Amino acid sequence: MKFAHLADCHVGGWREPELKELGIKAFRKAIDICIERHIGFILIAGDLFNTAIPNIDLIKDVANVLRKAKDANIDVYVIPGSHDFSPSGKTMLDVLEKAGLITNVMKFKNNKLQFTEDKTGAKITGLLGRRGGLEVLDYENLDKEHLENESGFKIFLFHTALTEFKPKEMEKMTSQSVANLPKNFNYYAGGHIHYIFDKEHCNGKLVYPGALFPNNFKELEEFKHGGFYIVDDNLNLEYVPIKFKDVLVIDIDANGKTPEEIESELVNIKDFWDKIVTIRIKGTLKSGKPSDIDFKKVIERLNGAHCVLKNTFKLKSKEFEEVETSAKSSEDIEESIVKEYSGKISLGNLTKEEEEKLTFELIDALDKDKKEGEKVIDFEKRIVNEVNKVLGIEDDFEKNKTE
Repeated sequence: MKFAHLADCHVGGWREPELKELGIKAFRKAIDICIERHIGFILIAGDLFNTAIPNIDLIKDVANVLRKAKDANIDVYVIPGSHDFSPSGKTMLDVLEKAGLITNVMKFKNNKLQFTEDKTGAKITGLLGRRGGLEVLDYENLDKEHLENESGFKIFLFHTALTEFKPKEMEKMTSQSVANLPKNFNYYAGGHIHYIFDKEHCNGKLVYPGALFPNNFKELEEFKHGGFYIVDDNLNLEYVPIKFKDVLVIDIDANGKTPEEIESELVNIKDFWDKIVTIRIKGTLKSGKPSDIDFKKVIERLNGAHCVLKNTFKLKSKEFEEVETSAKSSEDIEESIVKEYSGKISLGNLTKEEEEKLTFELIDALDKDKKEGEKVIDFEKRIVNEVNKVLGIEDDFEKNKTE
């Protein structure tokens, strides 16, 4: 028996069309490899999509890829991640499950987490991930005894950061202790932390495969590509890289330089053809301001690169100081702000933790795009109804309008 462990595919996560296409291409390639290698089943440890309700074209692409796995008699087992989870309970994963393309293994009966048994005999279960690391509450309330006493080859899917194993650069990320995981499993299939890691744990293995495709600027710089694991009967791990384009990393120290000098360096970049080019400029300019750099000219000069990304977040001028933050993404910024201000304003009888949970659920409910062909009034109704569910309000949209 061999199985594949994927996580953090984040299909649809990039705004740049070239990188968004590489994201779905990476997922397609991973499934093709699983079929070629005669994998028994596939695990996806959260964040298949980058949002709970993705674009219809992305849904079609993913469904077609999953159909290939189904036709090859390969079952796909998933849990929702912090991105494709929705507080309303409705996500595209439900639609894919009803179509018979995936199985969400987070299933409860009589308040007890159940196992899903694969045709190979493996018993699989797991818990979803939530925004802001709020899944820690699910682990604290989880009845673990029957899970730990179950016999057979067991796999636990999880989408959470573990305090003991976080990389140093992620030390401020919300996490929980590895002790919160149920014991006596053969394989712990992790997601959420975008780094490659494995460790012996409870007579089994605890593994993070990293993102299937880099999900942000820093990951492109650091990892260059993504990948996944193939695991055999003896829990031997084989990391399978998924790589389509080389990444050319340009890191410029602007200290003591003029905008013209930096621009000169940029227009003389070599060997960029068909590569993803990342340009990071940091430091304090000797004179002038960041906007004096003619990036349009630079992009034109790099015509022929697959995609060009620039990061000038830490580029400053002597006259103006930019506001800095340690957060590395919009999600990190949201999390740090919510956690900083939760509990400072009295909201009835809510505890700080309950207030954080409510805030993140409201953010998720409001963070929805208008669907293709959806009328404005229907879009507004959908948003209001989702917010009402989070707040526990039964009034529907029409009643709200008349009031």
